[in-house]
Amino acid sequence: MTSSPTPAAVSCCPGTAGLARLMEILEHVPDPRARRGVRHPCVGLVAAGIAAVVTGARSFAAIAEWVADQEPMTLTTLGLTGSRPPSEPTLRRLLTAIDAEALDRVLGAWMWTRTTTTSAGRRVLAIDGKTVRGAHSPRASAGEPRGARGVAPHLVAAYDHDTGTVLGQVAVAAKSNEIPAVQQLLDHFDLAGTVVTVDAMHTQTETAEQILTAGGDYVFTVKGNQPTLHVACKALPWNQVPGHRSTQTGHGRRATRTIKVLAAPAWIGFTGAAQVAQLRRTTTRAGKKTVEVVYLVTSADHRATDPATLAGWVQDHWGIENRLHWVRDVSFDEDRSQVRTGNAPRVMATFRNTVISLLRLTGATNIATALRHHARHPEQVLNLLLTS
Repeated sequence: MTSSPTPAAVSCCPGTAGLARLMEILEHVPDPRARRGVRHPCVGLVAAGIAAVVTGARSFAAIAEWVADQEPMTLTTLGLTGSRPPSEPTLRRLLTAIDAEALDRVLGAWMWTRTTTTSAGRRVLAIDGKTVRGAHSPRASAGEPRGARGVAPHLVAAYDHDTGTVLGQVAVAAKSNEIPAVQQLLDHFDLAGTVVTVDAMHTQTETAEQILTAGGDYVFTVKGNQPTLHVACKALPWNQVPGHRSTQTGHGRRATRTIKVLAAPAWIGFTGAAQVAQLRRTTTRAGKKTVEVVYLVTSADHRATDPATLAGWVQDHWGIENRLHWVRDVSFDEDRSQVRTGNAPRVMATFRNTVISLLRLTGATNIATALRHHARHPEQVLNLLLTS
């Protein structure tokens, strides 16, 4: 298994980088349009869409307006060589019909090559899903195919803990189908040496076996959805185990995390389970204290993974909520997006993922600020794509 969803795309142009590499990888996304009458190449329209989203564009109209404002040299660099810039309907028709699965694969592959192993010498991936709520519409317009509207897509993403980049994404019809979607997404990657963190929904023996077979390690959370396992973990002699404690303050709260780790008992029931942990979070805000206790099962061996590292992986897992899903909701207003037809909601989410990833790689900590900066300095948009 290769290290990305599209190994051919990654290796198609060794030695190249930046926008040229992006443009060549986008060539692997099929153009859904009939050849006759095509004025603008698919690659150029997709690249222009990503570039416009870097400036904060949230709709097809905004993308078209950004494109119309650019100098001919900029459009040529993006692969748009026609005598006039593409219109909003041209962009909308393509991005509604394009193969969103192929687009996610090639952009995830491109981003994989720009990230490296980091935490304790390992790449750590968080997997989680998000529903694009704004894509829901109760009615379909006249002439639209059945199912073109009405169901908000649920997208499951693979997020790199250290860089904050998105390395892959798959779609499911509903959150209830997320478990097989995670397994499908993991199939895209070479997990050798990689750690995968998931929430309690995905504490599944099949997922554990898949990750281990691919050469990775898992970190699973155990909660009430696994009642027998949860009770058994709770009953372990934690009062006899020394704990590792860390405290953080900020945003008006004080959070103390204490982790205790034991060798996994034989009855644990997960292939390759090496350690079980109790993680206690005590949070104090405005004088009010709350305590949450969760249990973990991991295949990571104690000789390579000490309690502090394991606690860090669990804490960093929630970066996918705070640094990706929250940013898409707040900075891009995704849940109120009026883009609803065909594959367009997923495509726009992919553009947002790509832009967030590119900005994270430049060291941006505030995505909203970075979007405003690029809106004021459009000449730096190509710079971002050329140097990422």
